[in-house]
Amino acid sequence: MTEADGVGEAIARELRLMDPHVRTSRALARRLLDPEFVEVGASGRRWTYDDMVAALPEMEGAAAGGPRYEPSEMTGVALAPGLVHLTYTTVIDGQRARRSSLWRRDDVDGTWRMYYHQATPVPSMGA
Repeated sequence: MTEADGVGEAIARELRLMDPHVRTSRALARRLLDPEFVEVGASGRRWTYDDMVAALPEMEGAAAGGPRYEPSEMTGVALAPGLVHLTYTTVIDGQRARRSSLWRRDDVDGTWRMYYHQATPVPSMGA
């Protein structure tokens, strides 16, 4: 697998995590999150794997008819073999955030899983 393949796979999986169908399925979310997953959310809260899997179905972007994440400017770079860093911006329900994710490839089965995620709110231009 080339570095570009790893970046492409991480981007595809990042986008899957924004899909309401995936967000409401703990089984699907578990397949995309690394067991050592940690997130620092836009609220400043620290989330672990267990916290996120439990809460994801009730979080923003999970309702099929509700607001959805609108990602833009997504780019990625391979930091090392089996490690990809993604950066992008999202808007959901009028709230904008800059995001950063680390994806790592499992040495045993080759699956890419999100290892770390951070969201930083972006104030509105009028504020």
